[in-house]
Amino acid sequence: MTRTAVVICPGRGTYNKTELGYLHRHYAGRMDMFREFDAIRAETRQEPVTALDSASRFSVGKYSRGDVASPLIYSASLADAQALANDIEVVAVTGNSMGWYIALAVAGAVSPENGFRVVNTMGTLMQEQLIGGQLVYPFTDVDWVNDPARKSALLGQVTEINAREGHTLALSIDLGGMLVLAGNEEGLKAFEAENPVVQDRFPLRLANHAAFHTHLQTPVAAQGRAQLGIDLFTQPDCPLIDGRGKIWWPGASDIKELWDYTLGHQVTETYDFSRAIQTAAREFAPDLFIVTGPGTTLGGAVAQSLTLANWQGMDSKAAFQSAQTANPFLISMGRDDQRGLVVK
Repeated sequence: MTRTAVVICPGRGTYNKTELGYLHRHYAGRMDMFREFDAIRAETRQEPVTALDSASRFSVGKYSRGDVASPLIYSASLADAQALANDIEVVAVTGNSMGWYIALAVAGAVSPENGFRVVNTMGTLMQEQLIGGQLVYPFTDVDWVNDPARKSALLGQVTEINAREGHTLALSIDLGGMLVLAGNEEGLKAFEAENPVVQDRFPLRLANHAAFHTHLQTPVAAQGRAQLGIDLFTQPDCPLIDGRGKIWWPGASDIKELWDYTLGHQVTETYDFSRAIQTAAREFAPDLFIVTGPGTTLGGAVAQSLTLANWQGMDSKAAFQSAQTANPFLISMGRDDQRGLVVK
């Protein structure tokens, strides 16, 4: 019996110490694709992806860099998507932030090699520029109960801080019950100073993360457009859902618009991951939501996005856990206890 699925590709911050060796653990017999990626890295004298993955030591300073994390995450996520069981029909693909580049490859809108060129180029440009930073702050409580008033108040505060002289702050990613904020140091520090620590760790700064999805990335977007041509893109093989909730349909997508969104709006404007997931649920009603590896952190944001939309009556963490226990529908391939449910 065929199982329908929406595939969800992760973004930055998902290849951490426990993920070191992910490619070699899961794909030791399928290294040809990764060696092709190594050859692309060699063109700019960058360390091979296979060598990065097989290193004996992990350091946050190195592996959180955009020019290191991005190609590793792309390689792991794309390989996971290619390893899905034969009874799974992928009805749509989406991703979080950098995961949009991976989603393009999974959906066939770029070839695996061209997708790697896109993600490696953008990750490298982001690292070279490293404009601004990001932090994460929740607007729901630990039970994931929606609190629109609190969200509105926090976003109002962001607008107020951004209006101050010398301060830049904006919503970078709407991520389930979390707000990922981005800006310059003055803007980030002001928000941190004016909000209490919650859940013992927020506001949480993200290491080696630039001010993604804000106007501060305009120079990076311009460089990306100069280096990555429209010829890298083609019609997707299955529907793609972007960071606005827009669906790009096979055979009906304007390739120039897809290129323009990917290296324009997607870089400099807010990425609404929650809307992308909610669109996937409402428009495609899949049996499964499959989050490719590496890492396991994105599953929570997917679950929160669904509960915030009251999908299938779920309106809290407890409701999600009850539904998930009865019939697992959210599968994180980065988890060994779930991976086997969807691989060949």
